[in-house]
Amino acid sequence: MLTHSDLKRGAMIILEEEPYEILDARPQKRAQRETIIQSKVKNLLSGRVLERNFHQGDTFEEAELTKLKVKFLYGQKDRYFFCQEINPSQRFALNEEQIGPEAKFLKANQPVEGVVFNEKVVNILLPIKIQLKVTEAPPGVKGERAQAGTKQAILETGATINVPLFVETGDIIEINTETEEYVRRVE
Repeated sequence: MLTHSDLKRGAMIILEEEPYEILDARPQKRAQRETIIQSKVKNLLSGRVLERNFHQGDTFEEAELTKLKVKFLYGQKDRYFFCQEINPSQRFALNEEQIGPEAKFLKANQPVEGVVFNEKVVNILLPIKIQLKVTEAPPGVKGERAQAGTKQAILETGATINVPLFVETGDIIEINTETEEYVRRVE
């Protein structure tokens, strides 16, 4: 069992008989020095994000989740199709709400981890850093500025992110999927 003080980013708990992931947890002092935890939790079955306050004395069952190696096949409208790496005939689909904003970084045949709850894949976890090719990047224009400039680039998955001015079309760059930011140029 977990207590309110065990709630940290990334913890998986059971609330109302469904698995939730803690996205953000911040302690807050209230009247008479009672500490509450203000948090954002994501329902792993539906993808909904809720804001919840947890009080001292609250206890939670830790979600028993397993991970499975899966491969992204393709996306169609707001549905994304995957298969198990060891058994490609075992296919399943998740919607964009379940996956979250990281869905824009999925490319065909990309290996990811599936999160299994009650023998059903309920979500996926992308690697923290992935490499994608830049398909469109306007030329960088230098001007008077005190800091390095950035520009918008479109990646092979269709995602748009800010990159430094020296990144060009055809470059392969590394992206942090959690912060959705440029990390470095690979090629």
